[in-house]
Order: sequence, then structure tokens, then C-alpha cells
Amino acid sequence: MPFRADHITHFKTLASLRPPRPARMFGWMLLAAMAASIAFLLFVPWVQTSTGMGQVIALDPRDRVQNITALVPGRVEQWYVTDGEMVKKGDPIARIADNDPDLLSRLRAERAQADAEIAATQQAMAVAQRDVGRMQQLYAEGLSPRRDLELAQIKVADYGAKVAKSLADRNRLDININRQSVQIVRAPRTGRVLRILGGDNATMVKEGDIIATFAPEQAVRVVELYVDGRDVPLIYPGRPVRLEFEGWPAIQFSGWPSVAVGMFDGQVRAIDLSASPNGLFRVLVEQKAGARPWPQEPFVRLGAKVRGWVMMDTVSTGYELWRLLNDFPLQYPAGALDQQTGQSMSTRAPTGASYGQAAGGGGKDGGNGK
Repeated sequence: MPFRADHITHFKTLASLRPPRPARMFGWMLLAAMAASIAFLLFVPWVQTSTGMGQVIALDPRDRVQNITALVPGRVEQWYVTDGEMVKKGDPIARIADNDPDLLSRLRAERAQADAEIAATQQAMAVAQRDVGRMQQLYAEGLSPRRDLELAQIKVADYGAKVAKSLADRNRLDININRQSVQIVRAPRTGRVLRILGGDNATMVKEGDIIATFAPEQAVRVVELYVDGRDVPLIYPGRPVRLEFEGWPAIQFSGWPSVAVGMFDGQVRAIDLSASPNGLFRVLVEQKAGARPWPQEPFVRLGAKVRGWVMMDTVSTGYELWRLLNDFPLQYPAGALDQQTGQSMSTRAPTGASYGQAAGGGGKDGGNGK
């Protein structure tokens, strides 16, 4: 039975009930908010991002923090620098002395003795070689037995072995002298001594022991970010990156980069081929050309923490919300899969074509054969 508006007059109590005006306004506002939310989710764009944490490092390995080691065993006799001091290339840092202060002079005396032994042995060998010549002449004339000739030749060979041994001993002495002569440890580059790790005169150090840490100045800096492996296939060199440096005030809206405040621009330089021990992949980010320069020292130093957002493709806000609720990976670029499929098919096409040509050629030949 169809509803008629005049039937409500027969229900006096129902006709007297009317929803209050605030309730009606709230209902209309709720409907408007739902419609606006749906339109927002469907039409407002959202930039997908891959978030990672990392730090500032030097691009050149020579510009990173280095360990200064002892070149010779001994004790640290004198320090020429203190913590935090600036040094230039070649400036002395420490002097290491051996326990025997006369070791270097004794090694040189041994080398002089080795030179004298070599000279005496070479002179004796020259005399023995002349004896071999005389013995050969006498043996040819039949005036000397063959045994005397062989003994003279053995004597020359013995002197040659002694000369070779003396030369090897002298080379070892030269190595020791050179090592002991380099007792002053010098700065490898211009930079700053971060920390002195060695002790005083009572502390013994071995060859290769770390005695100080050193950091070069004016290094070309990059940022290393560690991102999830699910996002690595979508990251390639040149991808834009937004960076937030530690201690630098910033507000980031990952979906709307234009609204962010205090962020710095970068771009992906390289991606590691294998995962790091923490299970994440390292992404190197360099400063973007033409963008606002990154903060310099002392505001952002090497090793400072950085949070980065690698900019991906743009999707609708509703899709991004649905993706996050289902924990799905980022949106694969439109057409990229088709392009890769087409490339893979094109690489296999010549093989298939050759098979087809071979088959067609066989049929033709078969027909000719018939």
C-alpha cells in the first residue's frame, strides 16, 4: 500500500514528534563530511615514499675517519699534537723510540760490516776464478789432474753462495734501518686529530697499533640511508629524496612534499647490490644540483643522523590508505611491467623467429623435395 502524507494526521503522537534543529544540522554536516571524505580519498593525489634512516658520510674513503698506526714497535717518546688540533699534511703527530736508543747506530755498524764481508768475498772469488782459468789451461796441457780443476770450480761456487748470502743479510739490515728511521708518525692529509689513543713513555706499542684517530677537513659529503628490501626494486639512481638532518628543525608531510618545511633535497646516487647485516639495503644520496645546499659544518657534521624519504609515484589518497591497511608494497610504476615484459619478449623473439624460419624453411624444402 503506497504511503500517503495525509495518513500521518491519524497518528497524533507521531505527528507531534519532530527532530530538533541541531540534530538535523548535525546529520547534514555528517553527510557532507562523508561526501567530502570520499571525494578527498578519490581525487586528492598522494606521493608515495620509502622511508629510511641513515647518517652523513664522506663520499671519498680517504676523507672518512682514519686510524693512525705506529710504524715501528717501541714506546711513544713525544706527542706533537693534542685532541682536536688541526694539522697539515706531513705535520708530525708522534715520535716512537725503541727501547735501545743506540739500535739505529748498531744496525748501521752491522751493515758496514756486511759491506766489508761482501767486498772481501768478491775479491776472494775473483782470485778463485783466475785459479780456475789456470787449472783449465794446465788440464788441457795434461799437467794437472781433473780433480784439481773441479776443486777450483767448487771453490768459486762456494764464494758465490757466500756473496749471495751476504747480500741477503745486507738487504734485511737495510729494511730494519729504514723501518727504524721512520720513527716520526706524520699526518696523512690536512685535517683534525680527533682523539689520542696512545700513552706516554711507559706505554709500549707494536707495529700497527692504533695511536690516534684522524678526520680530513672539507670532505664531499653524501647520505647513506637504509631502506626496506620491498622498496629497493622501485629505487633507481636519480630518484628525488627529501632529507631531515638531526638537530635541524623541519616538518615533513610525506604525501605532500610541497607542504614540508625545513627539508633538504637530494637524489639517489647508488644502491647496494646486496643487503647489509641489518637486513636493509643501503642507498647513497647526493645533493641535488640547483637545490638549496645542505647545512655545512658545524651545523651538520660527519656521522650526524638523517631521516630520508625517497619520492616514488603519485597515487590517490584512498589507494594509499588501502595499501597501508593491507600492508602491500608500493605501487609499481604504470607501464613498467609491460615494458619489461615487452623487452623480455623481444629478447626471445629472435630465437622464436629462427625456429619459425627453420620450420618454414624445412616445409618449403620438403615441398621442393616432393
